[in-house]
Amino acid sequence: MLFVQDVAHSGGEGQPLPVLVAAWAVVVAVATVSGAWMARRRPGREGLWLAVAGGALLVISGMHLLPDAWDGAPAAGIPVWAVPVAAAASYLLAGALARKGCPCEPQKAGGIATAAAVAVHRFLEGSALALGGSPAVAAALAVHAFAEGLAAGALLGSQPRRRTAGWLTVMCLSPLAGAWAAGFQSLPAAADPLLIALVAGVLGQAALVSLKAASRHAPTGRFLTARDGVAGLVAVVVTALAVLGAG
Repeated sequence: MLFVQDVAHSGGEGQPLPVLVAAWAVVVAVATVSGAWMARRRPGREGLWLAVAGGALLVISGMHLLPDAWDGAPAAGIPVWAVPVAAAASYLLAGALARKGCPCEPQKAGGIATAAAVAVHRFLEGSALALGGSPAVAAALAVHAFAEGLAAGALLGSQPRRRTAGWLTVMCLSPLAGAWAAGFQSLPAAADPLLIALVAGVLGQAALVSLKAASRHAPTGRFLTARDGVAGLVAVVVTALAVLGAG
């Protein structure tokens, strides 16, 4: 468990950020920007990057966030059924945004929702690492930060560069903000699992948006090209290993 249980609501208020947390924040920022840069470097390969984004986001949502929220609900004093309800509600809301996000196109709405959800998710990661992390957890989180940057970069591909840079900046700074906040005031325990579930639902919808966008590059009658399908599968495996490494 990375979230909730590892976020000890105890002393340490007002202490300077540990070197590990500060270093991890820098590595996460570099990994995020690198992933986004790769997604935008060759705009003629959107299908491949979108397939990779979809695979990575599915794993982050289904293997990382939802299990953490489910396991943390009893300790937070909330019923476990509230976790899938919260995730389903945010999934449907994000889907409505992707369909009716005028004047944004569906891919734009999905990208904005993804960047915002990842920023919230990383705020909690920063809080958790500041209060109960380890070098192994920090390394694993940095690995899948690349996948998150790749996902956001692919989904934000149709946005102006300035707006994309703004969202990437928020994604890079949010874990540091979470770590800083954890040093002064603990997050309410009951809010953590529900917030994580809400983020999981948004990222699940973003994965669907990504895969649908990737499918538009495939020949008629096929969901994905062979290249894009293999790339998506590799993203699933790599991200799953990173999530398992984070515990």
